[in-house]
Amino acid sequence: MASRGPATRPAAVSRGYTFASSWDQNAPLTEQQKTACAALVQAFAERPMPSHVDEHVTGHFSDSIEESSDHSSFPTEAVLLNSHQFYQWFTDLESAMKSETEEKYQRYVNTLTEHVETCDQILEQLDSTLLLFDDLQEQHQAVATKTKTLHDACERLVLEKDRLVEFADALRNKLNYFDELENIATQFYSPTMSVASGHFLPLLKRLDECISYVSNNPQYADSGVYAVKFRQLQSRALSMVRTHVLGVLKTAAQQVQVGIKESATVHGKAGLSEAAETSVLYVRFKAAANEIKPLMEEIENRKSKAEYSQILADCHSLYCEQRLTLVRGVVRQRISGYAKSEPLASLTRQGCAYLMQVCQSEHQLFDHFFSSSSSDTSNLAPLVDPLCTVLYDILRPKLIHEADLELLCELVEILKGEVLEEELGRRGDSVAGLKPTITRILADVQERLTFRAQTHMRDEIANYLPSAEDLDYPAKLEREASIIANLEDEEGRDTYGTLYPPLEKTLSCLSKLYRSLEPAIFTGLAQDSIGVCSLSIQKASKLIMKQSQMDGQLFLIKHLLILREQIAPFDIDFAITYKELDFAHLLDHLRRIFRGQASFFDFASRSTLARAFSPRVTENQLDAKKDLERTLKSTCEQFIMSITKLAVEPMLSFITKVTAVKVSVTAIHRSGEISGDACKSLKDQAFATPEKVAEMVAKVDEAIKKDLPNVVSKMKLYLQNPSTRSILFKPIKSNIIEAYEQINALINDEYAVEDIAVIGLPQIAGVQAYLDGLC
Repeated sequence: MASRGPATRPAAVSRGYTFASSWDQNAPLTEQQKTACAALVQAFAERPMPSHVDEHVTGHFSDSIEESSDHSSFPTEAVLLNSHQFYQWFTDLESAMKSETEEKYQRYVNTLTEHVETCDQILEQLDSTLLLFDDLQEQHQAVATKTKTLHDACERLVLEKDRLVEFADALRNKLNYFDELENIATQFYSPTMSVASGHFLPLLKRLDECISYVSNNPQYADSGVYAVKFRQLQSRALSMVRTHVLGVLKTAAQQVQVGIKESATVHGKAGLSEAAETSVLYVRFKAAANEIKPLMEEIENRKSKAEYSQILADCHSLYCEQRLTLVRGVVRQRISGYAKSEPLASLTRQGCAYLMQVCQSEHQLFDHFFSSSSSDTSNLAPLVDPLCTVLYDILRPKLIHEADLELLCELVEILKGEVLEEELGRRGDSVAGLKPTITRILADVQERLTFRAQTHMRDEIANYLPSAEDLDYPAKLEREASIIANLEDEEGRDTYGTLYPPLEKTLSCLSKLYRSLEPAIFTGLAQDSIGVCSLSIQKASKLIMKQSQMDGQLFLIKHLLILREQIAPFDIDFAITYKELDFAHLLDHLRRIFRGQASFFDFASRSTLARAFSPRVTENQLDAKKDLERTLKSTCEQFIMSITKLAVEPMLSFITKVTAVKVSVTAIHRSGEISGDACKSLKDQAFATPEKVAEMVAKVDEAIKKDLPNVVSKMKLYLQNPSTRSILFKPIKSNIIEAYEQINALINDEYAVEDIAVIGLPQIAGVQAYLDGLC
């Protein structure tokens, strides 16, 4: 700030002084205000610098103030003589004070201005620095971008290189399969190549790999051509395998044949002994397995492929063919020897045992050649079946001419029980190939047995001609009873010794066939045999009835009861349902058409015509057991009625006549015509007088006491079972008691007491007690 000139200071001082004097006079301060001003002055003097003011600025400012104080131009002391000097002094003092005060702040302002300028310079430098930094950062970003681009490009190149290397390796590996064609072909067509060499199997394995690869990748160029060429090489290789195996087997077979001839020379025409047979046929041939066993193991490991499965089957066939040429003659000779010296049952048993031994030996030998294929018994079928056919061819002519049922049943038991169920089950898979032939022989035996059983039923049962001894009843039973009485051994009684021969033959035949035939076949035979036997027994019963009706009836009851009892244990269904074609409705349709009552054109549709002229299928059921029950029931009823008539025939006739009289009397009363006879009471009738009734009662009483004991004796002779006799006699007793009760009721109703005494009818309780004591 510029200092005021000397000319202006006195005026200013004068004005200030005037103002101050005027102010002091017009507005004097109170003591309180003065005290407050003093306090403000003091507080302002002691007020510290603000904390935000920089320290070095404050110090610089303080130094400036101190310098100002040291160089103060304030007049220290002055002697004022007049007012002019005072004003002059005051003006100088005021100017000095203003100058002093402004100079201090001016220096501070200057200092701040310098700092601001310095800050501006620093900011300018910072701005330029920041510009340089931004430029540097942009350059760095550009370098980093270029570096990353270069790095990515390098990585892409490395990946591309790896892919190309991998592709080249893969291409090289794929091409190796195609390149192998020439190498493999050269080796296979080499004159020194042999199946027995160590290079053959690895070369064959490599050939399989090439075929598999080419076949699985048909998209490659010329893959089909290479596949055909590879398969041609494979066919050649497998053909070499087949030729090699055939050569080894033929060599072994020739060695065995030489051994057979040498053994035959030693033993003569007797052929090979069992020891020589094992040594020559199996031990020598087994040595050949060492030459082809490793090769066969490789073939078996690859049998999942069609080509190897076929060559393996060919090897099996070659093996079976060579073995069959060696073994069949020996087996035929051995079984033919059995056939010359042994009966049919022993021939069957020994022949099956020998074949099982041969099958076991052949299975063991086959397992030595083809270890993985021996579990499948069908592989040996071309060998085992012809060997088993030798036994079948020898047995069949003998079976066809065999007529003995017991021997045929024994053969079934041998084949089914001993061979199929026991021996084949015990020896397992090694003899499983024998099962079809044994089953076939068993079927032939059962077929022959069925035929012979039918013939037996026809000749021995249906067409049986009984002799006089067969029909000599009851004498035959009496002789048997006397023999038993003499022996005093009731338990040892032979129930079947007195049977009618057809019944005995039927039961014997069924008991043999039950275990020997299939259930369906046995059921049919049982159905026929029971019906035929029942008819034969009925025929014999009719012949016996010509001499004695009661004997004939008891004979029939006895044999039918035995037949029913003996067939009960058979676990079969005797009911047979069969279907028949019924043309009865067709005949009716034709008759109506021929009579003009109907026409072919009356049918609405073709389907209706077809239904009308198609036969109907009807089902019928035959039950031999039920038929037997019906026949037995009918016979028992006839016997009961005949015995009832024998005992109480007079009573039954009397009751019939009484009933007829009562019916006629009732009819006369209804018509209104009354005659003398109609008015007669019952006792006045000629047939019903007390004397006639007493005579009738006497006859019945005599028959009961004389004839019934004989009947009971015969029942005991024919029927040994007391419960059977009791069941049969119970309705007879009921009929007799019922007849007595009816007569008793008539007598009580129609006769007087004195007439009842004349008649003398026994007490019913006494008759009941007597009858109970008979049986």
